Amino acid sequence: MAKTTPKYIYRDVSWLSFNHRVLQEAKDPSVPLLERLKFLAIYSSNLDEFFRIRVANHRNLMRADKSALKNIDYSPENILNDLIQIANKLQKEFSRIFEEEILPGLRKNGIQIVNWTKMSREQMEFVDTYFNEYLLPFVQPVILAEKKIKPFLNNGALYLALHLRDKDTTKKIEDDYAIVKIPSDHLSRFLELPPKGDGSRQILILDDAVRYSVRLIFPGYHILDTYSIKLTRDAELYIDDEYTGDLISKIKKSLNKRNIGIASRMVYDRTMPHHFLEYLMGVFEIDSMDLLPEGRYHNNADFFKFPSFQLNHLREPELPAIPLKELEQADSLFDAIKQKDHLLHVPYHSYESVIRFFEEAATDSDVTHIKIIQYRVAKVSRIMEAIKLAVKNGKQVSTFIEVKARFDEEANLRWGEELEAAGVTVYYSMPGYKVHSKLALVRRMEEGHPALYAYLGTGNFHEVTARIYSDFGIFTHDKRLTAEVARVFNFLETKKKPAQPFKYLGVGLFNLKEKLINLIKREIEFARQGQKARILLKMNSLQDEEMINLLYEASQAGVKIKLIIRGICSLVPGIKGQSSNISAISIVDRFLEHSRVFVFHNDGKREVFLSSADWMVRNLHYRVETVFPVLDPALANLIVDCMQLQWQDNLKARILDERLTNKYRQLDDDIAIRSQIATYHYIKRHEESNSPEQHPDN
Repeated sequence: MAKTTPKYIYRDVSWLSFNHRVLQEAKDPSVPLLERLKFLAIYSSNLDEFFRIRVANHRNLMRADKSALKNIDYSPENILNDLIQIANKLQKEFSRIFEEEILPGLRKNGIQIVNWTKMSREQMEFVDTYFNEYLLPFVQPVILAEKKIKPFLNNGALYLALHLRDKDTTKKIEDDYAIVKIPSDHLSRFLELPPKGDGSRQILILDDAVRYSVRLIFPGYHILDTYSIKLTRDAELYIDDEYTGDLISKIKKSLNKRNIGIASRMVYDRTMPHHFLEYLMGVFEIDSMDLLPEGRYHNNADFFKFPSFQLNHLREPELPAIPLKELEQADSLFDAIKQKDHLLHVPYHSYESVIRFFEEAATDSDVTHIKIIQYRVAKVSRIMEAIKLAVKNGKQVSTFIEVKARFDEEANLRWGEELEAAGVTVYYSMPGYKVHSKLALVRRMEEGHPALYAYLGTGNFHEVTARIYSDFGIFTHDKRLTAEVARVFNFLETKKKPAQPFKYLGVGLFNLKEKLINLIKREIEFARQGQKARILLKMNSLQDEEMINLLYEASQAGVKIKLIIRGICSLVPGIKGQSSNISAISIVDRFLEHSRVFVFHNDGKREVFLSSADWMVRNLHYRVETVFPVLDPALANLIVDCMQLQWQDNLKARILDERLTNKYRQLDDDIAIRSQIATYHYIKRHEESNSPEQHPDN
């Protein structure tokens, strides 16, 4: 029997396929060695979050009463089995890459990760001294016993599990087991040892420093075996559907419980003997479905902090951010925006123009109001400092803070309290919904009349991620956009539905999904009339079944559709009779592709939109998102040029298909095109000439 092609790829399976693409970067020998190590860190960090959120959710569904599953159209147990199987396979590949490619590569470049059993006498003495002076206060040794009170393992913390045997054989025959903490939350994971004399840098991983010196804690025992373990705990706050009560208070209480949630995974060294693993499963009440075997080391996200020893040839070459000269060098940023719209494309462009937008507003005597939506913000933020300064200078400043931004809840609450203390009017999350729009608005009095200036973006107001996330933003004075941005802020502040409908913006909870549906249906109608019909969509994730079905319908009508999807893609491209006119790629490279771009041919009168919204159920139904048109034709051309470069990528683009093989896309072009590098040089040429290059329509 022929294999049936699925209509949809399950979202979590597709996400693991995305993380496989990250792992491919760690495997790629053309990527500089320390950058490959960074991709191992990204892969590990991603997987930790995946288990804390998605796997924990499936485990909770399995534990739920069957009546609670009546609206679930899949088996949580079957999905969980599939996810664990895929994750285990990828984890083996992770270990192979690290052990067979990264470690030898480091050795060739004079960096030796030392095996603790092969240290020199001087290094042994150094480690024992380090253990007594720095490690000992944190290791927290505990002898285990299955029938006694069980020690609590902190979420994500590293532990060494020990198999012990009493040196005094007259006392008892049974072996003992113990755990000690590896205090990577207090000390560097990478300990530089005294050199051996061959000129190489000698690095001992902290786990092995504990492994070597733990005999000092248990002088009465023989240490038979040591294996590292880690528990990952459920991180979901379960507050998204709370419609009543004090939401901020609920979030604060939930945050206190996050690190003591139920275990969703126990990571362990795959060389651990079965008897030892079974013992630990009994002690910590872990079943086989909660297990994930890894290599010798866990918490590999710590490789973000691996010392580089200034070996710059093992890093990507620097790409200095390009100034958006028309704004950064303008005498008045607002006068420059009044003349025309301006497009920012980070990280290729410098983020300085966004920062200046707020800093100039804070000190401009004609500015009366500043409004901003805060979803994720840098720990040290000039934008937030400018907002506080604006209050001191007599401006009316308000910010909407989304405290349900996952893993940034605590930071956002702190920012909210700090801004309130400075006199900023702070509005917090809406129960049941997240506010994910990336908008800012400035009101300025000009010749006795109020004028509005807006910034609309695809990414957060975050100075750090603006250096590594690829996003678009538009500065505008165009009343068609600024008036509707003002309406969005009025809704967030008053919770009252706008009196006038949105015409130019698509806004979540109002018209966003309807607007997108109408744009696709318009292309379908052109195709059915025998006219050219084209759609290009770039986003992080595509999962909403209604939108996928509509794209299938468009494909069947003859609309040519190009998809550039970084992460989840539940749509199955290239299937005869279903999606034969849909092609899809994913690009994973040095910058995180984060922008959302929607391009519609519109019978030759092309329309280009930018958005904060991915096409997932949560974004299209349960978030205040924004999609906005690029009204300036020159800026629209520039965006399409960048999308064309991405579509021509033949080095970092992977083909998305039903097999999830992530095969690198190879084109017939003689010239190798790495779209992110090509985009950097395109932006640089554009800024130097200040005129967009022209490419054919999509």
